[in-house]
Amino acid sequence: MNFKRSILIRVRVVFILIALCSAAIPYKVAKLQMADGDIWREKAETINFQYREVPATRGNIYAADGSLLATSLPFYRVALDPTIAKSDTYKAGIDSLANKLSAYFKDKSAASYKRMINDARLDNKRYLVLNRQQIGYQGMQEMSNWPIFRNGRLGGGVIFEKVEKRYRPFNSLASRTVGFLNEDDYGAGIEYSFNNYLQGQDGKALFQRLAGGSWKPVFDAEDVKPENGFDVTTTLDVNIQDVAETALRRQLTDRDAEFGSVIVMEVKTGAIKAITNLQRNSSGNGYGENYNYAIGDQGNTEPGSTFKLLSMLALLEENKITLEETIETGNGAHKFYNRTMRDAKNGGYGTLTIRESFEKSSNVAVSKLVDEHFGASPSKFMAYVDKVGLREPFGFQLIGEGRPYFNKPGEKGWSGVSLPWISIGYEVKLNPLHTLALYNAVANGGKMMKPYIVQSISKGTIIEEQYQPEVIRKQIASEKTIKLLQGLLEGVVENGTAKNIANADYKIAGKTGTAQKLINGQYSRIYYTSFAGYFPADNPKYSMVVVIDSPKGFAAYGGDVSAPVFKEIADKIYALDIELNPGNQQQIVRAELEGSQYPYVRAGKAEELQEIFEEFGLKASPANPEEWVKTVAQDASVQMSVNDTDKSLVPDVSGLPLRDALFILENKGMKVNYTGKGRVKAQSISAGSELTPNATINLVLG
Repeated sequence: MNFKRSILIRVRVVFILIALCSAAIPYKVAKLQMADGDIWREKAETINFQYREVPATRGNIYAADGSLLATSLPFYRVALDPTIAKSDTYKAGIDSLANKLSAYFKDKSAASYKRMINDARLDNKRYLVLNRQQIGYQGMQEMSNWPIFRNGRLGGGVIFEKVEKRYRPFNSLASRTVGFLNEDDYGAGIEYSFNNYLQGQDGKALFQRLAGGSWKPVFDAEDVKPENGFDVTTTLDVNIQDVAETALRRQLTDRDAEFGSVIVMEVKTGAIKAITNLQRNSSGNGYGENYNYAIGDQGNTEPGSTFKLLSMLALLEENKITLEETIETGNGAHKFYNRTMRDAKNGGYGTLTIRESFEKSSNVAVSKLVDEHFGASPSKFMAYVDKVGLREPFGFQLIGEGRPYFNKPGEKGWSGVSLPWISIGYEVKLNPLHTLALYNAVANGGKMMKPYIVQSISKGTIIEEQYQPEVIRKQIASEKTIKLLQGLLEGVVENGTAKNIANADYKIAGKTGTAQKLINGQYSRIYYTSFAGYFPADNPKYSMVVVIDSPKGFAAYGGDVSAPVFKEIADKIYALDIELNPGNQQQIVRAELEGSQYPYVRAGKAEELQEIFEEFGLKASPANPEEWVKTVAQDASVQMSVNDTDKSLVPDVSGLPLRDALFILENKGMKVNYTGKGRVKAQSISAGSELTPNATINLVLG
């Protein structure tokens, strides 16, 4: 009996527990729906709905004339949810898909792609990036028709993630100056320095999570639209930039040099019109823009003889010398304490006037003069460094400006030989920008301008920030001294170390520089060569500095290496600039025929031709400024007709200047060879022919 009773008690206990649990379930359901419903609904909403960032479109970067240097274009990252496709669809298409991926990206074999996708499918991986390389819109359209992909996102699992990518219409032109920004918001150039303006303000929008982990936007009143970035307009001139890069690259290649820099600046304003930095690629083949030596710390180096301009300024300001008095340089060697100063010329220059000593760049003469007149008070000489503003950074608009270095009297490292060596550009470290600012000030009558490269920040027609020319030293020296310095710089080109670049059409003024490089604590026979100056010398419009590091070959001095690059760039700027060369432009634009004047320009960009015609009071038919046109003289006016270069045919470039012809043809993917000078007279492949990628076309100019 006791045993039966025990069993009954246990059954009753279990029954009571089941009854209690049964009663608790409706209670719990009611509690979830009534009391805790809001909490759980909020959690579900959080899981399935989420506010996500909507990236702003990055602002554009423009050249001074409105040419587009950098913009954002839509590209796509290709990913896949390999679990989505049905088994038969997947099996039927995976081999073909792998083959197409391999052929398109050319980075893996078809077998590798197939294995990667198969492994992800077996592991139930819902998101697989197929390739880090981003594709354009046309590529996305092509891939959308591939096996598996053609079933779309829901049927095939393909995911085309839109990302904006920076695009440079001029490719590598001014690439380091335009700069970059990586995913960690670190970079260089304008992209990095003006990122706060360019990046805009990201928005936010409500997205719903779908099956497979994808998200789709859902309209919500609380959505915040992204504010697109501001546009940055620079002072750069794409034509001058192109000329500078081409001339520098050619000389670096010919001289097998390590790196070089060129800066071209507008004398009156300090606006930089071109800045290029080319360094030997790590592979040893060719040159690319990897670092901004023109303004950065790594560009700080002993300038050599270009610094003698400052030494002459100090001597003349102190009324210590006249340019016609003489100085003895002997056999080209002079001892200061335990070190010997030497001239570049074996055997020396003997007796020279001070003017001649500057023109011939005599180290002995300049160092003797500075030591004689400032040796007892070197701080007085160094005060002129401060007076002209060379000791401190300029606060240049690009992040990374190098800080000048000068050995100072009384500090560790100063010795009895410091002043003589500083006078000729040693125990000093300057970047090319600081050297150029000094020469620009002399060209500008003594007024030193702050170099700048960005002129405005805007959005549409609204100007957010405007940067005006800024004077940082009203007068670095007396008017008398400046005139004498200008004469000295002209003399260098007419009679001295740069007479090889003298020009009959216009005058160049400047100074050569050759500095021995300090390697392992010893000065070597490897040189840092430079030329700084301005043109036209009688009415300066542009100043320029050219530096080339470690050139090889015979006569590796500033006058032989850097000065010719200066001249090549200056010649082309002078030829292109109507303001500098109005007579030449008039000769190009007008010609005599049958007793009446008519425009000689046969073809070009409508906007540019219209400006030329207006300059000479010629009437021309209206045309879209962005169109390429051909011209025909008709009565007393010029008729412009559209020259369509957008079709997938070989364009007609007859009558165009070489620069414009190269732009059109190379953008079509054609390789161009040319002979002669002037405008295109003939082309080897007829206009209107079917365009073949990578075809070579020969142009005859005349």
